[in-house]
Amino acid sequence: MPLYLTEDDVAATLPMTAAIAALERASGELAAGRAMNAPRQRVKADGTVLNVLVAAYDGRLGHKSYTSAPRGTRFWFTLYAANGDMLALIEANTLGQIRTGAASGLATRVLARGNARSLGVIGTGFQACTQIEAICAARPIERARVWGRNPERLRTFCTEMTAQLKRPIEMAAGPRDAIEGADVVATITNAVRPVFDGNWLAPGTHVNAAGSNRTTSLEIDVDTVRRASVVAVDDVAQARVESGDLRAATEAGMFRWIDAVRLADIVAGRAPGRTSDEQITLFESLGIGLWDIAVANHVFDACVAAGRGIALPIPS
Repeated sequence: MPLYLTEDDVAATLPMTAAIAALERASGELAAGRAMNAPRQRVKADGTVLNVLVAAYDGRLGHKSYTSAPRGTRFWFTLYAANGDMLALIEANTLGQIRTGAASGLATRVLARGNARSLGVIGTGFQACTQIEAICAARPIERARVWGRNPERLRTFCTEMTAQLKRPIEMAAGPRDAIEGADVVATITNAVRPVFDGNWLAPGTHVNAAGSNRTTSLEIDVDTVRRASVVAVDDVAQARVESGDLRAATEAGMFRWIDAVRLADIVAGRAPGRTSDEQITLFESLGIGLWDIAVANHVFDACVAAGRGIALPIPS
């Protein structure tokens, strides 16, 4: 019978290093044509949006579904074997939080300068902690500066992340203080206007823009896109529909979709990434089903090995 896996099961079996490794392997399979990813689909009814991301990978199929409603958002991942049997129903809030961070960690590993040591972050919400954790796993970050609109929340966030990661996570005085001089930048907000000026970026910076997946959202400005020598996305077709950042740059004549590169192709060595320490690189992270199934596979296998999960009364 299929397993029901909880948020606790996910947290217990999906360390960040394993999540980054799972996404790296899935990227290689996607680049080689041995995995499939479909862009996000959305339908609406009475103010609620149902979002679905579908992928097939490593002999399994699955989809993440989540509803965005006035009362909040809840995520689920359903995993199937190649013969159609359901393997697991997984509570996926934590799964999505870790895989979103892991995507930025993977992008940082392949696009940031090898000597990157400083990090600037804008955002202090649910997803921000795994952005910092993953980037610190990808590069030996010695100093991170974070800015958020709520001073009390920012103070608490930096205190908690300093204790968790055992390295200084400092409060920035403002967006510019967080961004200027940073080797790696991460934005993880729900902003509708750019959160920093792209002209603040130093040569050689890598940017992970991870908060926006709607055309009405903007985290980075057209100057950031214009200055980027490499613009990587997780899925080009999905980016053309969802990326407000890149669509705005396209409309301003600062970007062409032909120049968008799949992160998976850079990971697999099928497309060039950074070619000099002076280049600014950008990863426009939208979140795709392939990332979800990659980490769901890991969680399912780890839970089976550890005897975790509740058997569901659903016949195979």
